[in-house]
Amino acid sequence: MTAKPRSTAARLSGDAKPAPPLCATRALRHAEIRELFARLSAAEPQPRTELHYASPFELLVAVMLSAQATDVSVNKATCLLYARANTPASMLALGETELKRHIASIGLFNSKAANILATCRRLIELHGGEVPPERAALEALPGVGRKTANVVLNVAFGEPTIAVDTHIFRVANRTGLAMGRDVRGVEDALLRRVPAEYRLHAHHWLILHGRYTCKARKPDCPHCPIRDLCRYPDKTVSAE
Repeated sequence: MTAKPRSTAARLSGDAKPAPPLCATRALRHAEIRELFARLSAAEPQPRTELHYASPFELLVAVMLSAQATDVSVNKATCLLYARANTPASMLALGETELKRHIASIGLFNSKAANILATCRRLIELHGGEVPPERAALEALPGVGRKTANVVLNVAFGEPTIAVDTHIFRVANRTGLAMGRDVRGVEDALLRRVPAEYRLHAHHWLILHGRYTCKARKPDCPHCPIRDLCRYPDKTVSAE
């Protein structure tokens, strides 16, 4: 039987459920989790998102655009876009045709443009043109799912949330940090298991680790700073 494709709304929301990767043999102990984050923290004391932004609104739009796209491609598009429009009012004034022209290099740009403009209208009508710092209000915006809301709450407003993308989902399951069969299960497990003093930056440390070291096809285990803690049974033996 052919699998039914996900809807565009599901793909853009950030809440789609990835298939679980090969998991750790057993969960990390609390002392090991603390050591894991101590090492990641020492390597990158003040981690930051790789998306470029200068306001909560610019961040929100960038995160909306980043669904199934690289941060590099989003930054290239928003560099020119934000020079023309970087507020809800100016984005609406830009119009759909011009907005699409700026983001045409990004996947699903038609749906993303529609959601961004609908979100701009909602921000002006309900929030005085400002990005609200509350989860419920963020998730009520068109095209904004739990993952996007978590990123905005964490990065723009300093809340210790953890947005689980494919990188974090993979790292959490592979290492034994927080195993789960779906995104929400991993998020809930991370919020329970990550020590409070590391929770604010945990999102960025885990994304960076998954993006550059614990890669999907061939993790760079020989250069991994947490190799001895990781429970992944199929570690890469050597760097080739």
